[in-house]
Amino acid sequence: MSKDKTANAASVAATPSSHTAEAFASTQAAQDTVDFIEIDEVLTLRRMIVRAPAPKGPALFLHGFPETLTVWKEIATTLAHDYDVHAFDWPGYGQSSRPDLDRFSYAPRAYARVLKAYIERAGIDGSKLVIYATDIAALPALLLALEEPKIARQIIVGDFAPFDRPQYMWENLQNLKAEPTASPTRTYMNKTSDEILQNVHRRGLSSAEQFDLPIEVQQDMSHSWSLDGVTSADAFAHYYANFTRDQHHLEANLDRLKTPVKVIWGEKDIYISSEMGIEFAGKIGAKVDVLPGIGHFPHLQNPKQTVEEIYASFR
Repeated sequence: MSKDKTANAASVAATPSSHTAEAFASTQAAQDTVDFIEIDEVLTLRRMIVRAPAPKGPALFLHGFPETLTVWKEIATTLAHDYDVHAFDWPGYGQSSRPDLDRFSYAPRAYARVLKAYIERAGIDGSKLVIYATDIAALPALLLALEEPKIARQIIVGDFAPFDRPQYMWENLQNLKAEPTASPTRTYMNKTSDEILQNVHRRGLSSAEQFDLPIEVQQDMSHSWSLDGVTSADAFAHYYANFTRDQHHLEANLDRLKTPVKVIWGEKDIYISSEMGIEFAGKIGAKVDVLPGIGHFPHLQNPKQTVEEIYASFR
């Protein structure tokens, strides 16, 4: 699909509303908690909760590679005027558990079970919940929705690969899906971890569009890359080893996807083309916004727009 067709097929996100801008301009101190929650005998997750004085509902933010829950702090603090905000580190990321492969597969389906367990153990009311899931988090959220249609009132997904479409994916991501290319790619990612952490969010953007991450986010991602003998690249590679199977499962069962879904995508995402998002949205009859000038990480490049997505979901 050409870029012209992409523009015609997708709606452009609106400018953040005045209430969003005001919230960022004068954010009151929010009550946030970072602690740990046990999921089962193998997994313990680091989580962040920022609570509103009189919450209108809960929002749950799910990060991608190579992020940690710290990427959501600014967004969570802003939204906590009106909503309880949850975020956690996936297994293999941040300060969450990193079990051996024989105890946890790191597959999208396994992450879907982690997500379900977190919602249950955190006592979140699915009828009021909005889930915002990006990158590796999106497929697990959708797989869970196939089995639990009432897991959320809406799921917002973007910049991920719902279907097995190699032509829409960056070459290194394609290479992780199967041997003989998967192992060398994983080794290379581990050897170049510093470069990945410094530049993964900048690729595909012009010098004027590139941005720096907050120091807290940079430090947490770097400190958390390797723990207990498992790196974030290892977890990412294990995820991709099962990716094709779980993509096929989602595509074969799209008629069972009853939870309302919205799709957002960065126009300049070089890792997974917006054409993937447009195809997915078309197949499920969902609204898709392709965001001009935005890369693979909309929530990092334009957090105000992400805040507005949550406000819009509760209207």
